[in-house]
Amino acid sequence: MDGGNCSTLTDFTFLGITNNPGMKATLFTTFLVVYLINLLANIGMIILSIIDPQLHTPMYFFLSHLSFCDLCYSTAVGPKMLVDLLAKNKSIPFIGCALQFLTFCMFADSECLLLAVMAFDRYKAISNPLLYTVNMSSRVCSLLMAGVYVLAMADALIHTTLTFRLCFCGSNEINHFFCDLPPLYLLSCSNTELNEFALFTFFGFIELSTVLGVLVSYGYIILSVLKIHSADGRFKAFSTCISHLTAVAIFQGTMLFMYFRPSSSYSLDQDKMTSLFYTLVIPMLNPLIYSLRNQDVNEALKKLKIKRRL
Repeated sequence: MDGGNCSTLTDFTFLGITNNPGMKATLFTTFLVVYLINLLANIGMIILSIIDPQLHTPMYFFLSHLSFCDLCYSTAVGPKMLVDLLAKNKSIPFIGCALQFLTFCMFADSECLLLAVMAFDRYKAISNPLLYTVNMSSRVCSLLMAGVYVLAMADALIHTTLTFRLCFCGSNEINHFFCDLPPLYLLSCSNTELNEFALFTFFGFIELSTVLGVLVSYGYIILSVLKIHSADGRFKAFSTCISHLTAVAIFQGTMLFMYFRPSSSYSLDQDKMTSLFYTLVIPMLNPLIYSLRNQDVNEALKKLKIKRRL
């Protein structure tokens, strides 16, 4: 990086989702509804996991943290994107861009790692249900979550530091609706090979460890389920994993598509749509996926409704 050729940028300007004025109001209304459902569903899941004693188990401890991660990284992106759909000035300060990406990256990484931890939790619950609360004690769960957040923060700091030390000596217009790596790499006039190497190495480690953790855990889960003699028992045991598998497939599939491609294959207009899906839609879907298929959550909601009527 040649510091002498670098201009000092004080802000960036987002080009946003679309330049079509006729679509902006429709998109604003649609994604405002999506974001509000996201807020209500995730905050509701967190509160429900705290106030209902029936949900004071390792599974719901991790599920409440999943909702917290969804809430944080979608809020890092969503409100600014909604404002920019109607505003003329779509700028963001340089430091604000760095903080937005840091927050987004940390909690998206946390969700990746947490999905692997949740797969391990399901393995412990199914393989030895009598010792489940002993093996997954509150101390073990807290240590696992601490490890998730520490690793996620370390990865986010690495990418944020490397990215915002690049030279941005040309246009300050980001062809996106938030500060993400691919559009920033394209905007930079520096060599981004080190950044791309770090992306494939560090974020690649998180993705690989998550996918391997899920696969290994479910390999053991399948072996445990096969030892159950009754077909009904096998179905009940594995049905507790369906919501988790759905969340993993949606989130990991989108992340792998977005970030593990060479920069020459980026199509930012296409990637904007993908980014909208994983920054706003997935965080809305996760609590709905878990609550719709979860009898304990549905029972907790029913009890809460009854208490409110009384």
